[in-house]
Amino acid sequence: PAYQRFHTLAQDLPPGLTLPYKFKVLAEMFRSMDTIAGMLFNRAETITFAKVKQGVQDMMRKQFEERHVGQIKAVYPASYRLRQEKNIPTFGNSVKKSDYQLTLEPVLGEEEKVDGRPHLSASRLLERRKEFNRNLVNIVKQHHKAFLAALSPPMVVPEEKLTRWHPRFNVDEVPDISPAELPQPPQEDRLTTAQEVLSTARGMLSPKMEKALANLALRTAEAGAGEPVVSKASSPASTSSALKGVSQALLERIRAKEAQKLQALMTRDPRQEERLAMLGRLPAMARILRNIFVAEKKQALTVEVACARMADSYDTQMPPGREAGGVPSPAREEGVGELSSDPALPLLLFAGEMEKHLRLFAELLPDWVGIHAIRTDTYIKLDKGKDLGLITERLTKAAKEAEAL
Repeated sequence: PAYQRFHTLAQDLPPGLTLPYKFKVLAEMFRSMDTIAGMLFNRAETITFAKVKQGVQDMMRKQFEERHVGQIKAVYPASYRLRQEKNIPTFGNSVKKSDYQLTLEPVLGEEEKVDGRPHLSASRLLERRKEFNRNLVNIVKQHHKAFLAALSPPMVVPEEKLTRWHPRFNVDEVPDISPAELPQPPQEDRLTTAQEVLSTARGMLSPKMEKALANLALRTAEAGAGEPVVSKASSPASTSSALKGVSQALLERIRAKEAQKLQALMTRDPRQEERLAMLGRLPAMARILRNIFVAEKKQALTVEVACARMADSYDTQMPPGREAGGVPSPAREEGVGELSSDPALPLLLFAGEMEKHLRLFAELLPDWVGIHAIRTDTYIKLDKGKDLGLITERLTKAAKEAEAL
């Protein structure tokens, strides 16, 4: 469904290292499974899959199957010890006491004991949940690493420096986790193929029946061999017809420069990201700030008044902040999630955030904007005689320099 395939795009939060929708569902299943298993384990009850399944489905209103247990085991192998056991007391007619059942036992350290018995505490549940989420992120990182290696030119980003995915990496298309193999109940000797029947009953059947079974076994073996699978080699990427006549060296330089910018984007510190977004807004805000001082006909205003006027004027009609080279700032694309909880107003800044921008004006252009603390109030002073065009040019230059770092 579309809500799963485009789950990441619909989030009203900074992208960061987001997980695919199916991984988030699996993480929630692990949390529910751990909660139920913890209660049963601490009561010294045998944890069967049937009990856990019912509890998880009641909590999540989603189907929970053995396949999901296998996926959890594949993501976090040291989470549970799985076994097939029988003679477990049952209180329903669906499972007989003599039947084998899949049982789970949380793996705990020797130090996690209460009164000499292992105990799954709330803090340990939280640690296991965080470990599971880290493992999920690491799985996505491996797919992201393969995606970067397949680019032209290939990119290499250290995992410890990665703060967001590549813009063209579709997180929700990451393949599903292959379930780990679960313990199976011991199988009694059963004859399942014609060859087994023939081997067991040789000499007990009539010659005509033996011949028929032999022919069936031969046909089954030939069908099992099957036809060899021919793998189609991927055709080499051909240069677009729109780029015909363009120097290959120039294309390589452009691709290398783009790869360098994207690598910087993926490893950028969130605080630097916020500062770049603020720098991208300053040129448009400079004109508004000057108009406020002209309209008020004052040399100085209190910071509270200036912030309120700016917040009223800087609305959704303002252009978003842009990075150097005309690329929209990533923080703008994030909808300034930390500034406004209303997705319908992605560019609206509140008075509290405006003060940060005014102080950034004073930091970059101390000859144009000054902030002075006088007694109990803080005032902002602006030189209305400065050429606004030169001010905008200096702010744009500062944004480009910060982007190049």
